[in-house]
Amino acid sequence: MIGVNKVILIGNLGKDPEIVLFDNVKKASFPLATTEQYKNHEGIKIDETEWHNIVCWRGLADVADRFLKKSMQVYIEGKLKSRVWEDKEGNKRRTVEVVAENFKILSRNYNQSNTGISTSSESSSIEDFNSDNFSFDSDSRLSNLSQENIDDNNKTKILPF
Repeated sequence: MIGVNKVILIGNLGKDPEIVLFDNVKKASFPLATTEQYKNHEGIKIDETEWHNIVCWRGLADVADRFLKKSMQVYIEGKLKSRVWEDKEGNKRRTVEVVAENFKILSRNYNQSNTGISTSSESSSIEDFNSDNFSFDSDSRLSNLSQENIDDNNKTKILPF
């Protein structure tokens, strides 16, 4: 039987990506906060925030390093991956991470002038994906990067919405 391991998150970066190099392979990692809102049994609105550990590799890590900043809102697609490691005291620890396969910056305050990215009228947008619940950035500044940042070994890319 074949399984499916797919994660889709929309949230805000908790801090700038942390970059590590392993034998010339770049890894970017950062925390992402997703917040859900609901009313409790007394009718009081409750915000519940969940933190996710996001990991990007190779070309996608390069893009994360260049463009992602603390508090930006992003759409991320990826898969869950658990790993076991030893802490400084020699205790075995287990963690679950989201290995990003692609992402899209959704923040409206994203400053295009500092990126060097040129947009084109042929670029796709996510206007069809808009809803009353989310405020998406409908210009597609990163779609021009999608072909430049495909990693043939890992098939990571930026979604060209």
